[in-house]
Amino acid sequence: MMYNESVSATLPRLQDEEACCMKQQSREKHGREESHDHHIHHGTHGTHHERVSLNRTALMATVHCLTGCTIGEILGMVIGTVLGWGSWPTVALAVVLAFFFGYTMTLWPLRQAGMAWGTALGLAFASDTLSMTTMEIVDNAIMVAIPGAMDAGLGTVLFWGSLIVSLIVAGIAAFPVNRWLIARGKGHALVHAHHGC
Repeated sequence: MMYNESVSATLPRLQDEEACCMKQQSREKHGREESHDHHIHHGTHGTHHERVSLNRTALMATVHCLTGCTIGEILGMVIGTVLGWGSWPTVALAVVLAFFFGYTMTLWPLRQAGMAWGTALGLAFASDTLSMTTMEIVDNAIMVAIPGAMDAGLGTVLFWGSLIVSLIVAGIAAFPVNRWLIARGKGHALVHAHHGC
């Protein structure tokens, strides 16, 4: 009788302890899952943030190069048209001026920061050459391909409309080039490290 009472009294305690252990294990498992989910979410968020940052940097680099190229292109096209030059001499002048202004826009802040000419020139060539080359090929190919665009006068919608379209398409074409370079620590990533442009 005594033995049965002792067993009956011990049984609820064992059941309570077992239930307590199961709750603890459940909490630990749930905590691990939450931690794992947090790491997955944080990792995904980090990757998304890096992708946005890369796209933003590539866009800024493209706009930077496109600004210099646009100044040179417009000047070259205007000068060639005013002087009555043919298509190819005008294109050649526009390309030379586009590279000149493109490199100048990169050189200026580097020189302002006190960088030596040799180092600044090296960075400008390394960061801008491929991007501007892409822009110039696309831009001038479109200008030459549009019938009458190169021969249209400065006061025509055809001339300015063609030039605007060609520059927009050139910028779109250069964006993936800049993104590819920056993702590999090249191109404008080199300049970005020096003056945060």
